[in-house]
Amino acid sequence: MKKINITALLLALTFTAGAQGATTQPVATFHGILLGIIFVLTIVLVMVVFTLQKVVNVIKAENEGSKKYEDDRSGWEKLLSLKPLAAEKDIELDHDYDGIKELNNPIPPWFNVLFYGTVVFAIVYLLIYHVAYMAPLQGKEYENELAVADQQKQEYLKKAGNLIDENSVTLLSEKTKIDAGSATFAARCAACHGEKGEGKVGPNLTDEFWIHGGGIKNVFKTIKYGVPAKGMVAWQNTLNAAQMQEVASYILSLQGTNPPGAKEPQGEKYLSDGAAAAVPDTSQADTTKK
Repeated sequence: MKKINITALLLALTFTAGAQGATTQPVATFHGILLGIIFVLTIVLVMVVFTLQKVVNVIKAENEGSKKYEDDRSGWEKLLSLKPLAAEKDIELDHDYDGIKELNNPIPPWFNVLFYGTVVFAIVYLLIYHVAYMAPLQGKEYENELAVADQQKQEYLKKAGNLIDENSVTLLSEKTKIDAGSATFAARCAACHGEKGEGKVGPNLTDEFWIHGGGIKNVFKTIKYGVPAKGMVAWQNTLNAAQMQEVASYILSLQGTNPPGAKEPQGEKYLSDGAAAAVPDTSQADTTKK
C-alpha cells in the first residue's frame, strides 16, 4: 500500500510540474509529461514484476518444498537472476529427450521490465503522436527548428550589420544586396538625386565627381551622417548600417551609366587609388551635397 501511495504521489507531481509550464512551452512541457509518465509506469511495472516474482517464489517454496541454498553468487549473477549450480536438480523439468533435461529457469525480471517498458512506451507514443496529434512528428519538428534557426540568423545578421561603420564598410557586389540598396534608394533618395541618380536638388551620382569624396567609405560616411547644413539628413537615424552599406554600394554601381538629363559635375574627380584631381565646381546655384 505504501508503494502505491508513493507511485501516486510521483505521478501527481509529474502532471503538476508539466501543467505549470504548459502556457509557455507546450511542446517541451508535453515531452516532460511524457517522460514523467513513462518513468512512473516503469517504476510501477518494476514493483509489480518483483512482487509477482516474490509471490511465485514463496508459492513454489511452500508447494514444492524447495530448499534454501546459500547464495554465494556474484553481483553480476544476482543482477541476471542466475541460479547456483547446486540448485539445478531442484529446477529440472520432466522433459527428457535423449538424456537432455530442461531446467525451469524463468526469464530474469530485468528482461521482463525492459520488454514491458517498450510495450508501454510504444502504446503511449502511438496514442500521442499518431492518434491524438498532441506533439509534432519528426518532419514537423525539423520544419520548426529550421524556422527558429532562420529567425536566429536574421537577428544575428541584424546585429552584425549594425557593427559596420565608415572604417570597416566594404563594397557589396551581390545582386540581392544591390537590389535591396536600389529599393531603399528609390524610397529615400530618389526625390533629391533622381530615380537613376542623375541629380535634381541633390548632385549627380553617376559621374566621377564628388563633393565629399567617392569610394565606399566616403559615400557610406556621407549617407550616415548627412550634411545638415545643406539639407541632407543623417540616415543613421532611419537606416541601419547594413542598409546604408547596400545604398552606398548601389550608388557606386551607377558610375558611368550617364542617364539622360544628368546634372553637371560637382566637386572633385575621385580616383580609385584614393587620389583626387581638383576640378572647379561648375554649379553655383545647387549647393546640396552628397
